[in-house]
Parts: sequence; C-alpha cells; structure tokens
Amino acid sequence: MNKTEHNKKDLLEELEKALGVVTTACRQAGVGRTTYYEYLKDKDFKKQVDEIQDVALDFAESQLHQQIQAGNTAATIFLLKTKGKKRGFVERQEITGAEGLPTNVTVEIIRNENKDK
Repeated sequence: MNKTEHNKKDLLEELEKALGVVTTACRQAGVGRTTYYEYLKDKDFKKQVDEIQDVALDFAESQLHQQIQAGNTAATIFLLKTKGKKRGFVERQEITGAEGLPTNVTVEIIRNENKDK
C-alpha cells in the first residue's frame, strides 16, 4: 500500500470516528483539508465518504427520534416541518395590511422604449 492509499484508509477511519466531520478527521489523520478534497476526486474514496455521511445522518436522525419520544416539542415540530410537508405541516407567511386587512399588490412592467435609441 503506497502512502496515498494509507492516508486515504486512515482518513476514512477517522471520518467514521468523527461522524463525517472533515476538519476533525483530517487533523486526527494528519492530512490537510486540501488533500482530502483532492482525494474526493477518486470515485471509490468518494463513495466510501458518502456512506460515512449517510451513517452520520442516520445517527442524527435516530437522536431526533429519541428526543421526540422523550416529549421534546421542538424536535417534534422540526420533524413535522421537514418531513411532514406533504401533510400540510408547513410554515407560511401571510402578508396583510393594517389591522390584518388584505393587501392588494399590483406589479407594473414598464418597457424602456428609448433603451436602444
């Protein structure tokens, strides 16, 4: 195994330990961030990094579900806003006039006839 392959292996191990946090993994593996981004051009390396990122996301999602089960209202609202959009759990902003009365907005497009003259 050459030095580059050894560095990639170490970096992947550290990425897994750091749940995909690049700066931490690079520091632990003794590899610069620039080198990490160069390594990402290797399709096999990038595939392994993507798999680690998915594991980290799964972990975070499991933590969110634990918080919901513990009764954390903010976690519940967050999940509904992100994954419950199809069911209507979306924040919408409504623009109204004074005292909540509807506001009529008109958009007028003006052509500059003298632009090309």
